[in-house]
Amino acid sequence: MSGAVNITGAAGADGIAGADGIAGAEGIAGIAGIAGVVARMLLLLFLVSVLTFVLIVNAPIDPLISYIGAESTLSPAAREDIARHWGLSDPLPERYLRWVGNIAQGDFGMSITYKRPVIQVIRERFTYSLALMALAWAFSGLLGYAAGIWAGLRKGGLFDRAIKLFCLVLQSAPTFWLGLLILSVFSVWLGWFPIGMAAPAGKLAAEVTLSDRIHHLILPVCTLTVVSAGKMVLFTRQKLIEIMDSDYILFARARGESEGQLVFRHILRNTALPAVTLQFSSFSELFGGMALAETVFSYPGIGTATAAAALNGDAPLLLGIAGISALFVFSGNLTANILYSVVDPRLREEKSYV
Repeated sequence: MSGAVNITGAAGADGIAGADGIAGAEGIAGIAGIAGVVARMLLLLFLVSVLTFVLIVNAPIDPLISYIGAESTLSPAAREDIARHWGLSDPLPERYLRWVGNIAQGDFGMSITYKRPVIQVIRERFTYSLALMALAWAFSGLLGYAAGIWAGLRKGGLFDRAIKLFCLVLQSAPTFWLGLLILSVFSVWLGWFPIGMAAPAGKLAAEVTLSDRIHHLILPVCTLTVVSAGKMVLFTRQKLIEIMDSDYILFARARGESEGQLVFRHILRNTALPAVTLQFSSFSELFGGMALAETVFSYPGIGTATAAAALNGDAPLLLGIAGISALFVFSGNLTANILYSVVDPRLREEKSYV
């Protein structure tokens, strides 16, 4: 009897040790997968920085003329001294390495447009843009997911046909056109909201209240939310229709489960994760739409700073915004990949993080 107990105990110990070993191996594989994704992201950031630098340097933008002005009376010798001080005559690889070295030290250069350090301009403008993007991202995800669920449950109904047509039209409508339409209706015709900016004109920064900020945010947020929600609605609707045609939903119906039980027990569980992943991976589209919406509503964010830098030939600011934007978009994609891989056990078994 004691021998049987010893054998059983040894088998149990071996089983626990084996489980611990498998868990440890999965943990190591998970860390290795995340490290691989981070390495690829850093490589992409490097390639984007090289491409951006080459394009802006070879663009029809003369930083010297942008700095001193087209009507400047500086002598050619003085212009050559400025160009030599900035290193504009140095070889392109040397200029790129110098730029990367300065960025590594936190020096993004001086903005020609705003006459301030680039990093200060980006930090100030990105605060406004982050509030706009965060609200639009959250609302477009929640409203798009809820509308997609409802349309899928009412497949072929009036709401389903109407929301599908509305989303398909939105997929073809440019952001700036929709923004101008919303601005014309709600600000010019009805007068319910201000025409633009992030605060009332003529008010000091200390006098601007939270309600003022929210009032100026409503139209830009609505524009981005409407534009971004269309893809979420169509994706969630199609995913739900596929689930409703599956065998396990048929079996659940045969057991007598109601529509509410089907939604909470099966549909939400199988549609939420793909929807969250889609929402995180849509950062790049949201960022592009934000730049256009900010320009339409004169909102002082990254988008208006980019437009001003492009019009004024502000190469340092353009390079800084391009780098920060790429980092932001890649961070969203990285979050989506890691989130999907951590939550979905099938991907953990495959040890894939992309």
